[in-house]
Amino acid sequence: MEPVKLVGYKFGDHTTSDVRVCFKLIDEQPEWFSCHSSVLSQNSKYFADRLCQSDIRSNNFIEIECARVEYDHFVKMLKLMYLPEESIIDSFDSVKSAIGVLRASNSLRCELITKSCIEYIEAASWDENEEEEILEVARSLGSEALSLLARLQAPNVDAVKNVFISAIRFATCMETPFPPFLDDLKTSAQEQIDFMTHDDDDTTLVTMDEDVRSVVQEALTKLLSALKTGLDLLATEFDQSPDQAEQRILCTLADIDWIANLLAKIEMMHDFVSGWSEISDHVLLVVQDKKYSSGLWAVKTKLIEVTGKALDAVGYGSVVLPASSRVHFLKTWLPYIQMTKLLLDGKTKDGTSPQMDSDLCQNIESAIVSMVLALPSDDQADILAEWMTKAEQFRYPDLTEAFEVWCYRSKTAKRRLVGGLNA
Repeated sequence: MEPVKLVGYKFGDHTTSDVRVCFKLIDEQPEWFSCHSSVLSQNSKYFADRLCQSDIRSNNFIEIECARVEYDHFVKMLKLMYLPEESIIDSFDSVKSAIGVLRASNSLRCELITKSCIEYIEAASWDENEEEEILEVARSLGSEALSLLARLQAPNVDAVKNVFISAIRFATCMETPFPPFLDDLKTSAQEQIDFMTHDDDDTTLVTMDEDVRSVVQEALTKLLSALKTGLDLLATEFDQSPDQAEQRILCTLADIDWIANLLAKIEMMHDFVSGWSEISDHVLLVVQDKKYSSGLWAVKTKLIEVTGKALDAVGYGSVVLPASSRVHFLKTWLPYIQMTKLLLDGKTKDGTSPQMDSDLCQNIESAIVSMVLALPSDDQADILAEWMTKAEQFRYPDLTEAFEVWCYRSKTAKRRLVGGLNA
């Protein structure tokens, strides 16, 4: 519909008006607006139809029921009919106002104003509440809403993949040098990757992509290498500034902890367990040095937390390793976990040292018990014998359950195995 030529017509000019319009509110005195039938009919199919009715022609007024929250938007829409097309968009001062006018113009079938509202809203930024309102209005607009919904459409898989790869690089500081002012972006990238990988079939298509998995593997390798390098430099840095030295190691461990969670979601925990196992001896050699016997408590605690993820993955079968590798991993980390937990418990009273979360302790203990019970009986015996010789000193982890199962299996082994073979 082409807009009417508005020469000589002004909104509210009762001297030239030939029709009055009222947006009727319940229990309120009606307000009448002096309008022009030619302007209304040219700009609104609704008014064009109403003006053709005999009762309107004889009475020269139109009443339209209107909710209080929509009243101002209907009045503004009426005024916009008197503006030239190029001035309508400039009249809007907020998305909220444009949405209200859009509802009104759509209900009265004002095509030009509806088009202008859509153009303004499409180009503006929205907050979360406005976005929900726009989605609601769009449902009634049909094909006209396509431009409104463009920013909300699901991107194609390649676009998601490219963003995902870039986010992983930021989340793991793969770009070097990585300036400190980008830390907020790194945190945001980690949070959004967590969100995107949460139980979503479409995202699964991306995370199973070989290019994505290759970048994740590269990020893991770089983080583990960064930890090893940081530990190699720790002695020098610790002498200069103990707190800063510890914080640098903690940051790397936090990133490793984060990527371990990601790897669990995309079924790549085997890569994490293998990589963590490879550097475990070196990590423990450094942090257990006498130089740090009374420090690095946050680092020592975080190491147990990260190791707990590997223990959990192996203990409950999501990562399959040969028995010899499982034995080595347990014998590497169990003494460290026992000693660190004992020392942390002893420092509880000073209130300055970090403590292991009770849920974390329980999860690690359960994973260790599960790992022990899955080993060959002779290996179980070695670990349990070592545990019992130190049980009076180390109360954690409690391997009583594993010990009881091993005793039962040992006592009944000959009878059960012979019976099974004969069967």
